[in-house]
Amino acid sequence: MGRICVDIPDELEKRLRLKVIERFGGKKGDLSRAVIEAIKDWVAKEE
Repeated sequence: MGRICVDIPDELEKRLRLKVIERFGGKKGDLSRAVIEAIKDWVAKEE
């Protein structure tokens, strides 16, 4: 599995983490799950 490290603005990180908790519950791995979903959606949209 690949690993990508990125820096995002603090406010965006805070909003992302709150949405992850709302949608998935905040269990271990949920942040990765949300980011993977977002990347898949973006890549599909760009094709």
